[in-house]
Amino acid sequence: MDIFAKRLCERAKQLGISNAEAARRVGLEERRYAHYASSRREPDLATLTNIAKILNTTPNWLLGVEDQLEEQPNKTALIERFVNTARVMSLEELEICIIQAEAIVASKNTKISGK
Repeated sequence: MDIFAKRLCERAKQLGISNAEAARRVGLEERRYAHYASSRREPDLATLTNIAKILNTTPNWLLGVEDQLEEQPNKTALIERFVNTARVMSLEELEICIIQAEAIVASKNTKISGK
């Protein structure tokens, strides 16, 4: 469950909150949450899904579950990171990010077509 502890801490950092604040939001005692964040304990399924919901991510991301059918597992991990980051952006920040991503794709398509 080391990946879970790592992702739990990473998600709190992405949200700009401490583990104590994450515990408060999730409704867990700080000590119990700290056990999860340090790999000393594993949450049950109900707790895992609640943590994921409150931290605005998915249990699969927290557990490091990759889609086995995905041909590019590194790409899947990056997409999940992007989605998690996008969830905490304002609408304006998200729109800017999307415009930038679309510009990158358009630039690549222009190079491919030779225009």
